Amino acid sequence: MSDTVRIAMWSGPRNVSTALMRSFENRPDTMVVDEPFYACFLEETGIDHPGRDLILKAQSTDWQQVADELNGPVPAGYTVFYQKHMCHHMVGSLDWSWARSMRHAFLIRNPRAMLASYVKSRAEVTLDDIGLVKQVEIFEREADRLGHAPPVIDGSDILRDPERYLGQLCEALGIGFDKAMLKWPAGPRDTDGVWAPWWYENVQKSTGFMARESGDTPELAPALERILEQAMPLYEQMAAFKIA
Repeated sequence: MSDTVRIAMWSGPRNVSTALMRSFENRPDTMVVDEPFYACFLEETGIDHPGRDLILKAQSTDWQQVADELNGPVPAGYTVFYQKHMCHHMVGSLDWSWARSMRHAFLIRNPRAMLASYVKSRAEVTLDDIGLVKQVEIFEREADRLGHAPPVIDGSDILRDPERYLGQLCEALGIGFDKAMLKWPAGPRDTDGVWAPWWYENVQKSTGFMARESGDTPELAPALERILEQAMPLYEQMAAFKIA
């Protein structure tokens, strides 16, 4: 167990986070887990998300139990344990000591693109829903612990040049890059969360990272523009440390 590299990838929604999980899962040495604190978040906040009842049945709502599992044994043959986390799921009085065994990294994306994508699956959205407030908090906590900034990578950069940026991300995490990370079979995975029907339609059709022709500048409704105005400084604070 002590030889396992445990990667905590901290993201907001619609950041290419599920495609990145696919990428790591396609490595023969890596097992993955999809948003393990989701049910804890729903139970703590009472918020209504698509598939809420299914999520509460599928996952533990005890954050300590989840944390213990994230630090628990990994099946034989796996040396990397990739954990896809949503920053805004980390609420309540949890003890962050569970995370000391992790190698932390942060996945960001222009919040204009995040918001445009988010409202396709859930009409209601607030600044907290896209995770940037909590992401900055987690990033600063980890930077203070390490004495330097942990790796930050932009989802748009991965889409634009996956081999280059995944290679740099792996180097920053202390693991070797594997070209298997660039392509994967289409379709659902047993590791997908039960919320997949509401959020994963495109990634389940995908076989690799595909650049979006429209870029990251979609037009937003006025209410979303107001959220964007609050979100951009947080994104820029994180982007100052991103892998270039």
